[in-house]
Amino acid sequence: MASSSQHRSPAPGELSGADAEDLALYVEKFRLRLPESLDHLQGPAHGVVELPLHLAWSGMTSYDLGKPRQRMGLYRTVLHEGLRDDLPRYLNRDLLLQLWPVLRTLIGRTVRAVWEDAFPQLASRTRAAA
Repeated sequence: MASSSQHRSPAPGELSGADAEDLALYVEKFRLRLPESLDHLQGPAHGVVELPLHLAWSGMTSYDLGKPRQRMGLYRTVLHEGLRDDLPRYLNRDLLLQLWPVLRTLIGRTVRAVWEDAFPQLASRTRAAA
């Protein structure tokens, strides 16, 4: 799916040499982690979530989903650090859709573009919230 010029990362053709290769690998890293559908995201919607160290290697490991800042922090961490099996375990489809209009501003441009390109309903939530 084509990405919008508003949120896209530079295309490999717009860069040269090693920079283009690095960007392509970085984008692919996040694409390979995506679930087939947002419906596969069956993580908790409430309670306290404990993240393993491979996800929360540089900060908090315990997140209370009842606290908005901790909920946003959990989703930001999992989107950036989560592996393919982590995403359905720790992310919840309904919470992701609810949080996306703000969450997309807190995550990296590449992660945002990969998710919005794969799941147009995320991009449409952003337009609806604007």
